[in-house]
Parts: sequence; structure tokens; C-alpha cells
Amino acid sequence: FKTCPGRVLCKLPCSGEKEVDLAVQSAKAAFKIWSQMSGMERCRVMLEAARIIREQREEIATMETINNGKSIFEARVDIDISWQCLEYYAGLAGSLAGEHVQLPGGSFGYTRREPLGVCVGIGAWNYPFQIACWKSGPALACGNAMVFKPSPFTPISVVRLAEIFTEAGVPKGLFNVVQGGAATGQFLCQHPDVAKISFTGSVPTGMKIMEMAAKGIKPVTLELGGKSPLIIFSDSDLDNAVKGALMANFLTQGEVCCNGTRVFVERKILDTFTKEVVKCTQKIKIGDPLLEDTRMGALINLPHLNRVQGFIKQAKEQGAEVLCGGDLYVPDDPKLKNGYYMRPCVLGNCKDDMTCVKEEIFGPVMAILPFDTEEEVVERANATKFGLAGGVFTRDIQKAHRVVAALKAGMCFINNYNVSPVELPFGGYKSSGFGRENGRAAIEYYSQLKTVCVEMGDVESVF
Repeated sequence: FKTCPGRVLCKLPCSGEKEVDLAVQSAKAAFKIWSQMSGMERCRVMLEAARIIREQREEIATMETINNGKSIFEARVDIDISWQCLEYYAGLAGSLAGEHVQLPGGSFGYTRREPLGVCVGIGAWNYPFQIACWKSGPALACGNAMVFKPSPFTPISVVRLAEIFTEAGVPKGLFNVVQGGAATGQFLCQHPDVAKISFTGSVPTGMKIMEMAAKGIKPVTLELGGKSPLIIFSDSDLDNAVKGALMANFLTQGEVCCNGTRVFVERKILDTFTKEVVKCTQKIKIGDPLLEDTRMGALINLPHLNRVQGFIKQAKEQGAEVLCGGDLYVPDDPKLKNGYYMRPCVLGNCKDDMTCVKEEIFGPVMAILPFDTEEEVVERANATKFGLAGGVFTRDIQKAHRVVAALKAGMCFINNYNVSPVELPFGGYKSSGFGRENGRAAIEYYSQLKTVCVEMGDVESVF
């Protein structure tokens, strides 16, 4: 691999109905072996996969940077989160159990936690390798098999994950990768031998997947879009709040579903905060994502770059003020001249009814909005169809807990933002989806309970 902005990296054939069926049947055969192994046996294999990823961290991070365009600095973090995820679920694999319930007369009941079967994972292009680990970790720990479809824009690194699982000792076909777009995804969702679908991506696509899954009564986990609020109170640590706002808006070129892109700032510190955010945003190093000091790489592709630029143009037309950035960026290095770069943008003079404030841009665009009271900002923060995340910066810990309790969002941050420990569940409210990735909560979405009732006496018949 080498960095080739704007050029084709590789060509992969799309998996059609026949290939999807082969992948599912292969996973189904592997499931019969894997599901009969003990939790500790699965644990050892998953720990080996985590070890390989950790050992090959630099190689995989480089592959992910070329695959996606994000900085190598961020890609390393993604890979670390990935092996930590597999380690975490390896640890849970051996502890999965039901419960025993004593009933009258010496009778008893018990529950068994059983795998679902062949699960489908459909990933997004912003965190290709990490999302695949977030989905496969709990799925495999519970004894399932998985067929995974990465985004056609980032098809490469998930193939490496499949190879690593094989090297670690999973049964052949347990983690299969199919390539393609919407048609391939449709074949997966409609396949009769698929037991569950887990999707990360846009709201419109999530709705279509839910509709297809409904026809087969298949459970789904949907991790969809967001337009999350970040609330900066005047009593916050200003430097920390500014760092939080940058983390909430500019990671992975702003292409993060849980980004806090509606930055509500208490009016009395609005000017000071805005000035500092603009100053720090202008210092962000853009360019070759493989260089150590780069902090912002290229956007995923030209249509997406044009879409983000269109949002900024519309924002200006609706009265927003571009305080910095928003324009295309051409690096000095001639080999990067065709890259899809733009300067991170901060918008001022924003209003709640502007398109740039209501719709998910999915690019490096921050909208700053003033507020006066806690009650007001909570109401405005919740006035959205989304509910993925939210953040609060304040030194008043009572106020912090009070506000996050009032936010209608599945993942909230206090005095930080975009922290993703695998121990904590991640997922949204409202149109941002349902179900949870990570934490013990994910086990519930990759397993099912069987109840067994044992009668120790004679049957009490009503006949």
C-alpha cells in the first residue's frame, strides 16, 4: 500500500446472491462447531486474535489510514480499542451463564443463555476495523458465527481481521467477509439462515434494514446517525471545554456519528470561548495522514466532500458566519494534490432552525449557538430527531448529572467527549437507533434465553 489520494486503491468484486449464500452456509457449518465449544475454549481463541492484532498494531493502523484517510495517530487508537474489545469479550465468554430458580415441592427451573446462530454485521466507513471488532467480539463470545459486510468505500482492513481470526484458530468460515453495496446487504438481510443483523450507518439505510428484517422476524441492532449537543457552561474549565469541543467535532475529519456538532455555549463566555476555539481549530495540522504530526487527513471521497461543502454554502445563505475554515485545502506535497481535503470549519451566528444545525453533516463543521439558562438549553438540546450522544462541561457536578439525566441521548459525556471504553454500552435513542454495542449490554443482543421448568412430582392436571 501507499498513499494515493484520489486514486483507486484496489478493485474487489461485489458478492452476489450466490456468494452471500456460500458465506452464510460456511458460517452456519462453523457455528455448529463453535457453539459447542465451552466459553473458556472460545476465550482462548479470542485472546489469541487480540494478541495478533496488538502485535501487528502498526501494520494494521497503516492499512486503516490508507483505507479510510484518517491520521495514523487516530488509526492506532482505533486498533488499540479493537484488540481491547476482543480481550474484553474473551473475558466474558467463560462467564456466560443462566440462573437456577427454586420452585415449590422440590421442583426447579433454570435458564440457558444460547447463541442466535449466523449473525450479520454491516459496517460503516469511518471506523472499518474497529466496528468489525465491536460487532464480532460479543457475537463470537456468545457462540455465534458472523458474516460481515464492510462499506464498499473501505473494504480492505476487515479482510485482514478475517485472516487474523483464522490464524487465531476459529473454525473455518466462522467470520466471513462479503464485499459490495446495497444489493449485497439486501441479500444478507433477506437470507433465511441469518438470525440477526447489526448495522452501523445512516438513518435511511437503517430504516430499510429494519423493514427487511421485519419480514423475517429477525432481531436488529441499529447504530445510526446523530446531531448531538455539546453544552458548555460558563463555570467550566475553558481550556478543557475547548479541547472537548475539538474532540467532539474534528475526529476522523468530523466523520463520526456521535460528534457533538451543536455546541451550545453560555452567553457570558460566548466570545471568549469562540475566539479560543477558532484559534485552536486554525492550528490543526492537515495533510498526509501517514505523517506523525498530522491530525486531520482526507475525507472519504469526492461526493462526500462536495456534500459537506454544500452544507457550508447553505449555512452561509441562511445567515451563519464562517469564523474559520470551510474551504478546500491543497497540501504542499504534490502527491497529495488530488486528495479530498478541507479546512475544519467553525460556524457562528447559528440558529436552531438552520439546516446546518438540524441535519447531520458528517464532516469537520462545528456550529456554535449561545444560550442563557439551563432549562432553555436542555429543551433546545433535545429538540432533534436524533438521540445518540450529548456532552456537558461544567465544574458543578450536581448540574452536570442533572443535565445529562435530562438529555434524551444514549451516550453522555461529562467534561470529556468521544471517549469509547469497551466496558461501557454504546447506542442511541430515537432515530439514532436501538440496541447496544460494547459492555455487558451487548451480550443481550447476541444471545437468547431458554427457560427450562423441571417438575419433581406428579403433573397437576386440570383434566
